[in-house]
Amino acid sequence: MEIVTIVGARPQFIKAAPVSRVLRQAHTEILVHTGQHYDYAMSAVFFEELDIPEPDYNLGVGSASHGKQTGEMLGRIEALLLEKEPDLVLVYGDTNSTLAGALAAAKLHIPVAHVEAGLRSFNRAMPEEINRVLTDHISGLLFCPTDTAVQNLTAEGITSGVHQVGDVMYDAILHNIEIAHKRSRILDELRVEPREYLLVTMHRPRNTDNADRLISILDALNQTEEPIIFPAHPRTQQAIEHINHPLKPHVRLMEPVGYLDMLVLEKNARMILTDSGGVQKEAYVLGTPCITLREETEWTETVSGGWNVLAGADRENIVALIQNHAPQARRLPVFGDGRASQKILAILEKGSLR
Repeated sequence: MEIVTIVGARPQFIKAAPVSRVLRQAHTEILVHTGQHYDYAMSAVFFEELDIPEPDYNLGVGSASHGKQTGEMLGRIEALLLEKEPDLVLVYGDTNSTLAGALAAAKLHIPVAHVEAGLRSFNRAMPEEINRVLTDHISGLLFCPTDTAVQNLTAEGITSGVHQVGDVMYDAILHNIEIAHKRSRILDELRVEPREYLLVTMHRPRNTDNADRLISILDALNQTEEPIIFPAHPRTQQAIEHINHPLKPHVRLMEPVGYLDMLVLEKNARMILTDSGGVQKEAYVLGTPCITLREETEWTETVSGGWNVLAGADRENIVALIQNHAPQARRLPVFGDGRASQKILAILEKGSLR
């Protein structure tokens, strides 16, 4: 079986790593990087740390508006698929790369498999939500990470080709957490002690492109006295520079870190503040309380027991949660058994496309 895998953004590199590891044991995988994330800290370092083979093709699309970026990807992916004529196209998550890969394949009548299918925030203002919905509706195999994801698809009339396999990011965490602890020196480099700092990530346009929301979040960080480690997406750094809103010395704005360093920072933080879906999930799996800087989450399971709480961008709410919030119940094993990748391979080999 020859499979074209489409990736383009940091979270997809993480998700693809465990699946590629099992796929390549028996099948041919052509790895296509759209170039949606392209600088070293957002791309190459992940291929190195996760032991992902170099992409067979890098389309070099780069940054652009949603329409232009997706259109460029669509044209370049289509040309490649016409040349390769694969048996299947495999896409991950909810980025423009996801939608472009799925749409190009569907129009060429090439079967599409979507890993991390069925997620819904029910906020159509999020570009990711549009990408998820459209990709699910043109995929023949839908690999869901949770029971909730299956229920979401059922509510939309999608029942054929749906499989609850667990979460591939959970596979990645289980495979890499001990490696991370052995290799990473990030705590020593930053001179922070376990459970004595907060970790912040923020990249969604709703927060970075809205000056009022961004200032409110930054004010909450400034008002908090404990050390804050803030590895910032390039877009976030630019947004903070643009509004010229100084951060106090205890807030350490820094370049993005690699996957292994990030796992160690997440595992050892007292609390995480984020607008990232993947970081919410990683926080839950690693047992670190999380404050989500959004009004909704596609990972509703993480809210169970108070391990994740939605704060939006309200300064007073964020400060109060940092000071007082703590989970009230044990974490439930909602993301599978760490064998999602093997289950995906078994289903692909059965060829059960609708």
